[in-house]
Amino acid sequence: MRTYTHGSAGREPALSGVRVLVGTRKGAFVLTADGKRDRWDVEGPHFPGWEMYHLKGSAVDPNRLYASQSSGWFGQTIQRSDDGGKTWQPVGNAFAYDGVPGTHQWYDGTQHPWEFARVWHLEPSPTDPDTVYAGVEDAALFRSTDAGQTWHELSALRGAKGHLWQPGAGGMCLHTIVLDPNDPGRIVVAISAAGAFRSDDGGATWQPVNRGLRSEYELPDPDADVGHCVHSLAMHPSRPDTLFMQKHWDVMRSDDGGGMWREVSGNLPSDFGFPIAVHAHEPETVYVVPITSDSQHFPPEGKLRVYRSRTGGNEWEALTNGLPQSDCYVNVLRDAMAVDTLDACGIYVGTTGGQVYASADSGDSWSPIVRDLPAVLSVEVQTLP
Repeated sequence: MRTYTHGSAGREPALSGVRVLVGTRKGAFVLTADGKRDRWDVEGPHFPGWEMYHLKGSAVDPNRLYASQSSGWFGQTIQRSDDGGKTWQPVGNAFAYDGVPGTHQWYDGTQHPWEFARVWHLEPSPTDPDTVYAGVEDAALFRSTDAGQTWHELSALRGAKGHLWQPGAGGMCLHTIVLDPNDPGRIVVAISAAGAFRSDDGGATWQPVNRGLRSEYELPDPDADVGHCVHSLAMHPSRPDTLFMQKHWDVMRSDDGGGMWREVSGNLPSDFGFPIAVHAHEPETVYVVPITSDSQHFPPEGKLRVYRSRTGGNEWEALTNGLPQSDCYVNVLRDAMAVDTLDACGIYVGTTGGQVYASADSGDSWSPIVRDLPAVLSVEVQTLP
């Protein structure tokens, strides 16, 4: 275990601490701190040498963690911890598509059979520690109700024009799962490069929710309802009908559960990026990390800047205090930004250079809480009682 310190700001939080779960190209790391967030203990690597696509903890039982472990040699394994990451055990790993999955479009426009590759994202239920969802490649949504021992596909999702879905540059992955804590039937997912989809009945039926998105280079039809490359979605629990999207190009907003989207990129230096997050206590405060373009995955001008809008989009300010402002050519991937729920909301950003930056004052100032890790794939945070 290693301990790092960095400056803190804000008043004393009401809760006792945070746990940051970091997935990297070569293992998983667990970072813990008390409510001041100025002294960090670093444990890891867990699963050294494995790609850890995602780790996330239950909101109901903070010691229940799930992790997706992947290897080109050894395949896919789901791990579970019941003690906050101190020990882990492999659980169920059978991800079988329901029925005959058929085919989807391939990069060249031909049809290609559905093939399972890996689990990109794990989303525990906000009400039940034994229920967890998995977003996989080739794109599908699975659910377990026995703490990861068995998995069953919510196959109606593929019925939402799945034959027209096509992989993005990183594969055809279901990478974002948004669960409405107030309505257990409401699920919103995002797929690269198919778009966003919503279920209002727990996954029994689905509809594309992509009206207002424009992808003129990929989709000549301006009314195409599938085929959009959505990079990430975010929602504040108090406003489940308001969704924010980081698209391949454009930052977007919907106030009717995805029924219609409008662009809110405003004065961003680039509207290309991967992650998007919402402040824990301010549903109109949104964070993105612009990068130069889809071919240049590094920050504009070599300056790592998190951008914040306090107005729900359009008007953005660069947050730079403590972040490298020269010769910085890292990327921040779609699952590599998270927020805690302490009184002074903390923001956490992981980079492909192996740094995890944290702000204990809603983004006003930043410090690296750990550096020189393998490339960071995902960052999640738990607020601990």
